[in-house]
Amino acid sequence: MNSSIRKFSAAVAIVLIALPGFLFTSNAQNIPPAKSKFREWAQTPPMGWNSWDCYGPTVMEPEVKANADYMAEHLKKYGWQYIVVDIRWFVENDKAGGYNEKDPRYVIDEFGRYQPAVNRFPSAKDGKGFKALADYIHSKGLKFGIHIMRGIPKIAVDRKLPIKGAKGITADQIYTTELQCTWLHDNYTVMADKPGAQEYYNSLFELYASWGVDFVKVDDLSRPYHKGEVELIRNAIDACGRAIVLSTSPGETPIEAAEHVRTHANMWRMVDDVWDTWPHIAHLMEVSQKWYPYIAPGTWPDCDMIPLGRISIRGERGNDRMTRLTKDEQYSLMTLFTIFRSPLFFGGDLPSNDAFTLSLLTNKDVLKMHHEGTEVRQLFQADGKVAITSKDAKTGDIYLALFNMNNEGDAVEVNVTLQELGIKGKCSVTDMWNHETVGTFTGIFGRKLLPHVSGLFRIKQL
Repeated sequence: MNSSIRKFSAAVAIVLIALPGFLFTSNAQNIPPAKSKFREWAQTPPMGWNSWDCYGPTVMEPEVKANADYMAEHLKKYGWQYIVVDIRWFVENDKAGGYNEKDPRYVIDEFGRYQPAVNRFPSAKDGKGFKALADYIHSKGLKFGIHIMRGIPKIAVDRKLPIKGAKGITADQIYTTELQCTWLHDNYTVMADKPGAQEYYNSLFELYASWGVDFVKVDDLSRPYHKGEVELIRNAIDACGRAIVLSTSPGETPIEAAEHVRTHANMWRMVDDVWDTWPHIAHLMEVSQKWYPYIAPGTWPDCDMIPLGRISIRGERGNDRMTRLTKDEQYSLMTLFTIFRSPLFFGGDLPSNDAFTLSLLTNKDVLKMHHEGTEVRQLFQADGKVAITSKDAKTGDIYLALFNMNNEGDAVEVNVTLQELGIKGKCSVTDMWNHETVGTFTGIFGRKLLPHVSGLFRIKQL
């Protein structure tokens, strides 16, 4: 990249430094601190769209706006609200299907904070950052989120850039090469006990709050679990004066960190990326068993993004396609995500949805269960058979999901005793996906399910 010099703008307090390959800008504002109420920010599991599955590290502003427009028109009334720009929005020359680590052109300000690449996000020009894009999304009645990597940029360390608010401390004084991300090398680890470490994260979230960010997904934070940086991030959010939902990523988050992560984050990944193959769903079903006790308002175990609809337009794995999961497998995925009360972040390109994909995202009965279900628990998981249940606290009705996770064979009977569900005597059963009455039952309820097939039911005591 050729060196460039842009005009100084006092209105937005921009400082420009022309360096080969890098652009440094800043438009930070002071945000008053506020006492944390972070568990109040996600009383129901967050629902939204994330750009990763369809656009990888190359999403552009018109694509973000198109997905926001679709959500506002078709999904907002069902509870979908977050629009999240995923990884490397600060790189001008990333590539489809992967990362450009050979000669990335970063955009960063004089305090070592990444800024949106203007060639991808034109509204970020003149040091505006994501403020204009966030305003657009907010105007639709939606909320705006971004992805970041934990740590401090290597180029900030190399240039010994100052840490905002840290009284002369520079980036090279708070970093370590230990535990650097193994799959993306933009950043170094921040040493949590160093003077300036908290100020660095404070400066990040001060900036994000000034942009109007409502959600931050922090990557390379959970595997291994970076306790010190999790606390720095939580503190910074609390100090920024804005309600910002914190999502830690990726999994597998160690169960030994469960109490710590639920104390500091609103949602955390249980597994690595979930893609559109059955083994990903089967692995998620197995791992989720550890996390049922931690499902609670404000703090949610996270099943990862929903790889349905049109994905991998410029994504990480495979070519542009509609999801490879069969319709039965898509029902099974959505049944697991919703009864488990996972956050729901759709990974496909929303404007490319077909009618079937849209139907999976707009079933009022299923989403009511997802929003309001209580006492979520697994009844059993053995021999490929799984039963999960929750409860409608207002009516006392029982939700029940049954799965045949086996890869082959004939249909198998997956049964539960109604007594185990707290049902005495007769009950009526409704299929929640098609709204059809299944029948009246006593003693036992079950269905014959082919491999990879599931059922989701509402059970009412008579």
